[in-house]
Amino acid sequence: MRRRALEKEFPVFIERALMNIPDMQTDIKELLREKNAILLAHYYQRGEIQDVADILGDSLALSMEAAKTDAEVIVFAGVQFMAESAAILSPDKTVLLPVLEAGCPLADKITLEQLKRAKEEHPDAVVVTYVNSSAETKAESDICCTSGNAVRVIGSIDAEEILMVPDGNLARYTARFTSKKVIPWQGFCYVHNQLSVADIEQVKGRFPKALLAVHPECAEAVIDRADFVGSTAGIIEFAAKTDAREIIVGTEMGIMHQLEKRNPEKTFIPASEHLICRDMKKIRLEDIHDSLREMKHVVTVPEEVRVPAYRALERMLSIP
Repeated sequence: MRRRALEKEFPVFIERALMNIPDMQTDIKELLREKNAILLAHYYQRGEIQDVADILGDSLALSMEAAKTDAEVIVFAGVQFMAESAAILSPDKTVLLPVLEAGCPLADKITLEQLKRAKEEHPDAVVVTYVNSSAETKAESDICCTSGNAVRVIGSIDAEEILMVPDGNLARYTARFTSKKVIPWQGFCYVHNQLSVADIEQVKGRFPKALLAVHPECAEAVIDRADFVGSTAGIIEFAAKTDAREIIVGTEMGIMHQLEKRNPEKTFIPASEHLICRDMKKIRLEDIHDSLREMKHVVTVPEEVRVPAYRALERMLSIP
């Protein structure tokens, strides 16, 4: 099912990605050693990229782990804001993004100018920015959050009004757990936002005993029907711990690779065949190889942006 969906959406990419995978993976590992580099891969990346990565994980967790290493080079198999986060946390390392065009439509839902205007309209609000945002947006924020710790971050803030950007669905989900006024930005992740109740009902009709695990970037009506709501890492942890043998997964289909590898005795069903992030799938093994070999597509963040963005991330990380 997942393979057919990918082939329909990315026929050329799939054909090229399946060529000489073991040889390409071996070459990449050799280049990583030569360059004293580390390869980070998000759970939404292609399976063959996840298999060769040094570290797998959610976006910010990857950057945090990379910052602890002695690697001089970070190759980020992810999207633009993720590479920027790595550059923010590791200014002494060279950060490579194999495909510079791999962006994030959610991060693009808010600009620096729009955030400044919103702060003027809500002068008493503390700005909480989801890590799925540009370095400029982080720099203009009071504190950052992830999909996994958003509730904890909101709870730590000594203010009654919160402006939460750029994902409105995550903001509305987080608002369920606080009496504070949470003002949601009107942004969304197109992958998660398109998952509908009709999709859920259709797959539930085929797998009535399956539990439903979804990402908090999904719409409220979908979240209302979920048995578990959490980040990609949270969904993976839930899948390992639950006694359920069938789990419907409401997030980007790249996560299925790890779910099936780690839990071969369980059945995982995509909530929709359309949960595919085009930008995540832009990166191929060949792109990683070429980026490393030529040390191209370096991502940097100017110090005047990096320092305040780092403070916003640091405030989040300091929360017990």
